[in-house]
Amino acid sequence: MNPNKALWEKGDFTKIAAAMRDSGDALVEGLRLRPGMDVLDLGCGDGTTALPAARRGANVLGVDIAANLVAAGNARAAEARLENLRFQEGDASDLRDLTDAGFDLVISMFGAMFAPRPFDVAREMVRVTRPGGHIVMGNWIPGDPTLIAQVLKTSAAYTPPPPEGFVSPVSWGVEDNVRERFGAAGVPTENISCARETYVFRHPGPPSELFGTFKKYYGPTMNAFEAATKDGRADQLDAELSQLFEQYNQGGAGRTEIPATFLKVTVSKP
Repeated sequence: MNPNKALWEKGDFTKIAAAMRDSGDALVEGLRLRPGMDVLDLGCGDGTTALPAARRGANVLGVDIAANLVAAGNARAAEARLENLRFQEGDASDLRDLTDAGFDLVISMFGAMFAPRPFDVAREMVRVTRPGGHIVMGNWIPGDPTLIAQVLKTSAAYTPPPPEGFVSPVSWGVEDNVRERFGAAGVPTENISCARETYVFRHPGPPSELFGTFKKYYGPTMNAFEAATKDGRADQLDAELSQLFEQYNQGGAGRTEIPATFLKVTVSKP
């Protein structure tokens, strides 16, 4: 079983996603979707990019490892009366329920990067994309001096060492790795482009509230606090993470607006 299932079902990413809606909509707007396109949103959460894509007329399937997020996505689709949108459980490294060449566009914003076996993830994304179609990934960058990369780095410092053979999710934020993985899936290097872009987390309250949400509901920070509590270092971790949210906030007093840099990967399938 994919170990990420337990990680993402442990928390409630819908609470985090509330701060990501505006940027999700802006990203989808930039994709220039056409009505009737078949779109796969991989590692979709509760639909931060899937719903905007469906609202623009695409036929969208959201796939996520976490059953609670799939249920939340289907509830949001029903509430929005989007009959062209549905969600189902699935593993980004083994999309056995999806046929070859079924989608014009595969999107994965901060989702598939967390799946194990990255070469399998790249192969599966390429397999389900139609010739002439595209893959768009958003991946956090290792060591980047903006919020999420630093949250993941700090959290990892408090958790036990990963098992042998573990590949860090943020390795997807390294351009050479991206080219190697998609190259192994048969994509020529000239069909792969990478660029740094910015995703903004927005919250109507102070950054301490957004930090509190991450502390309670974001799987990686939840695991870090559990380990830090056992080691008697929970207060230290709390102080470090809280400081990050305050440091990167650009929203002014009583409002949170935190930019985070990511690697946007665009792949054209031959």
